[in-house]
Amino acid sequence: MQQPYETPGAERAPNGHGDTTPGRSGATTRVLVVDDDPTVAEVVSGYLDRAGYAVDRAADGPAALARAAAHWPDMVVLDLMLPGMDGLEVCRRLRARGPVPVIMLTARGDEDDRILGLEVGADDYVTKPFSPRELVLRVESVLRRTRPAADARPLHAAGLTVDPAARRATKNGTELALTIREFDLLAFFLRHPGRACSREDLMREVWGWDFGDLSTVTVHVRRLRGKVEDDPARPRLIQTVWGVGYRFDATPREEAV
Repeated sequence: MQQPYETPGAERAPNGHGDTTPGRSGATTRVLVVDDDPTVAEVVSGYLDRAGYAVDRAADGPAALARAAAHWPDMVVLDLMLPGMDGLEVCRRLRARGPVPVIMLTARGDEDDRILGLEVGADDYVTKPFSPRELVLRVESVLRRTRPAADARPLHAAGLTVDPAARRATKNGTELALTIREFDLLAFFLRHPGRACSREDLMREVWGWDFGDLSTVTVHVRRLRGKVEDDPARPRLIQTVWGVGYRFDATPREEAV
């Protein structure tokens, strides 16, 4: 029977002696691990604890929501297949309460399940079996994106304003409800107007990955268009560049009548 994670015997968890790397994680950064498999939950929690995170655990959806209400997490590692209330519903309910990065764990290899997780607001996903060390690196990557950028000046274009320091984005003065990755993607587009970017470029620059499932980028672009375009079916700001990827037009031309 295939294990839902790699046997950690050949690996060494980051900060194997329990020390904390300054500026990377720290005991004040709280991660909620939600998985009904006690072995998976224990291994994941152990690696995160040794990386310097404060870890809470829950074995089902209601318990996860209760833990989050008692101590709001900085990150949630969430199994898709939970008893009673699945991970998708837990993610929806967490998103309704407030912004929080979510990495979804799934034992399924079906692309539709992964895309559905991204559609409900997950910032990343890891497919079982997985390396606990890789999961820690994914957690660090997502959390790093939530911190203010070195250049935190507000960005403005086409009625959109992105404030990296406050992690707020508005369209014509109305605040946009963006996930962590959607915010980062919009900020990247505003920093590079007119630049044609491939999905590989966006995955490297926005996600910080040198490889991965490019459908992740496609899903996030579609979701972002749904929030910033007047007509997402006929996008004028985030243009598709056929054979290349996408381009943000800061001054979109009016369509001919």
